[in-house]
Amino acid sequence: MPTDKDILVSFRGVKKTYDGENLVVKQLDLDIYRGEFLTLLGPSGSGKTTCLMMLAGFEFPTSGEIRLDGKLLNRVPPHKRNIGMVFQNYALFPHMTVAQNVGYPLQVRGVSGEARQRQVREALAMVRMEAFGERFPAQLSGGQQQRIALARALVFKPQLVLMDEPLGALDKQLREHMQLELKALHRQLGVTFVYVTHDQGEALTMSDRVAVFDQGLIQQLDPVGALYETPGNAFVASFIGDSNRLQGQIGLREGDRCTLNLPGGHVLRGVRVGEATPGQAATASIRPERMRLVDASDAAKAADAGNVLRGHAAGVIYFGDHVRLQCDFTEQPQCFVKVPLDTPALASLAPGQPVALAFEPEHLRIFS
Repeated sequence: MPTDKDILVSFRGVKKTYDGENLVVKQLDLDIYRGEFLTLLGPSGSGKTTCLMMLAGFEFPTSGEIRLDGKLLNRVPPHKRNIGMVFQNYALFPHMTVAQNVGYPLQVRGVSGEARQRQVREALAMVRMEAFGERFPAQLSGGQQQRIALARALVFKPQLVLMDEPLGALDKQLREHMQLELKALHRQLGVTFVYVTHDQGEALTMSDRVAVFDQGLIQQLDPVGALYETPGNAFVASFIGDSNRLQGQIGLREGDRCTLNLPGGHVLRGVRVGEATPGQAATASIRPERMRLVDASDAAKAADAGNVLRGHAAGVIYFGDHVRLQCDFTEQPQCFVKVPLDTPALASLAPGQPVALAFEPEHLRIFS
């Protein structure tokens, strides 16, 4: 369990407005731990980038406090914060060589001569770009420019590195490769990384913890496994990964479990999230990989042990290692389930045919 000594950055009661009326960040209380990889994740306009810009010093909070290693940052200019920054467009100086770009933060801090050259060589070696020191940014690929921008952020050995969607300009294959490289570099250096993205896959791949933002508030802050498996509300469930949603009313309550009565007459059992009262409207969420296609003989057995939804096949989409079976249910949004290619029932399945999907109550989360 982290202690106060493990906290590197602290936001307390932070709010931000640009026009004096609408709060972009409504109430931010957040601790960032030394050495962790924390991702701020959310849709456009959710407040995540504003949070990062306040930490970097490019924006100041309207109210509240931001502290770095106990020091109040509210009015400290960016160049005095000992924070490295990597931007989405890399912000490299086109008229400078790679070595000059990487050395620029040292020049600003008054480091010169052999000491600066040595630190530049070390930073380039970290990102495996030591052979590119004399080139100019225009002579580099997107991935190489990203590495140089990272080397520049690390060269002065900051306490904290901030990254604002730094992989957004890369193609899919290179982006996935760089995600793994960034995570490996983080493990190697032990520096605290704070990363902003709207890409949920990116967040789950690299992070130790993820803060999910929406409408200026953190909706949930958790390690990636807990965030995916136990979303705290319907927004997080739908925003993180694929999720099927079911609409109904709360039935019986029993401890942390309850039933959900669906319009078509189905009754499902699941984990209750929030204070639910019988008859109250509710939304349930279930991951597609937690559902399985069962035949008629197995459906009755599955219903005794867990949940079964009966509906009709709407379509089959091939995904290489599995197929995505789309299903229609009475008065519900269309659901889908990931079905292994070797599932016998797939061979004869056609649109309009009856289907039964089984799943365990512990994987159905019911949000009141």
